[in-house]
Amino acid sequence: MENKKVRDLQNGDHVKIKLLIFQVNKGITNKGAPYLSFQLQDSTGVMDAKYWNVSDAEINKYKAGMICRFNADILSHNNQLQIRVSSIEVLDRNNEDLNEFVRSSSIGKEELKFKINQVIESIENDTYQKLVKATLLEYEKDFFTYPAASKNHHNFVGGLATHVLGMIEIGEFLCKQYEMLDRDLLLSGILMHDIGKIIELSGPVIIEYTTEGKLLGHISIMQAKLYEIASRMNIDNEELTLLRHMILSHHGAYEFGSPVLPMVPEAEILSLIDNIDAKMNTLEKAYDHVEPGTFTPRIFAMENRSFYKAKNKK
Repeated sequence: MENKKVRDLQNGDHVKIKLLIFQVNKGITNKGAPYLSFQLQDSTGVMDAKYWNVSDAEINKYKAGMICRFNADILSHNNQLQIRVSSIEVLDRNNEDLNEFVRSSSIGKEELKFKINQVIESIENDTYQKLVKATLLEYEKDFFTYPAASKNHHNFVGGLATHVLGMIEIGEFLCKQYEMLDRDLLLSGILMHDIGKIIELSGPVIIEYTTEGKLLGHISIMQAKLYEIASRMNIDNEELTLLRHMILSHHGAYEFGSPVLPMVPEAEILSLIDNIDAKMNTLEKAYDHVEPGTFTPRIFAMENRSFYKAKNKK
């Protein structure tokens, strides 16, 4: 059956299915036999796959970005559905509709633009609004199509803007809860904190780290870019320093890649909101193919924990 999508797959299915190779890794069994591990996807979801009986001629054949027809069985492994591949046919990408294989935000691009622009217009501090507007004008096209990460969270077309919008909604609530917070600074920091991902990552379809991304990282990239934009606008004041601090400290700890620790309340809140939204999206993905009443596989990004899916959860 070839009309099925990832979301339709069930334990015990035998399928011929067209999927995009998102990631591929080589491995060796305990008996010394080579195998391939894939992450395969279409527009409805992503699923892990194993190709155990891979031939010597095939071991280096398959690359991220290929669209292939997989002859496979669907089975449950560690309470999660997995594709067991028996054969692979490489297809010509030029003959395929790439939209059928690319996962995208559940929020439409125009809606994301409208809501985020509304937030920008609501920023009252002149410096913050000018800096945010100038930066997003420079990166607007990519901001609404890029992912927020390569694999752990919001790793889909529009993921960056979706992540930012989710953080804004949490930030708005917290500003009402804690009057000491400077709403303009917090929301500006949320809008700016991950724009460096546009330079760090290669693109919205096949997500790899660029040379700049590997050598510099999105935090250093973005704070330098913000300083450059501010210099062109002749802005050099405390607001600029605070906004650069928001970017530099948003991972919250040295071991997570922040050059400095949060030293103003808005920076502390930003790091917490970032973590909340990222982890909830990671869990949402982990629950996708897990049956109620069972545990997810161990999630590396969540301290290698397994999470239980309650029996009453859809």
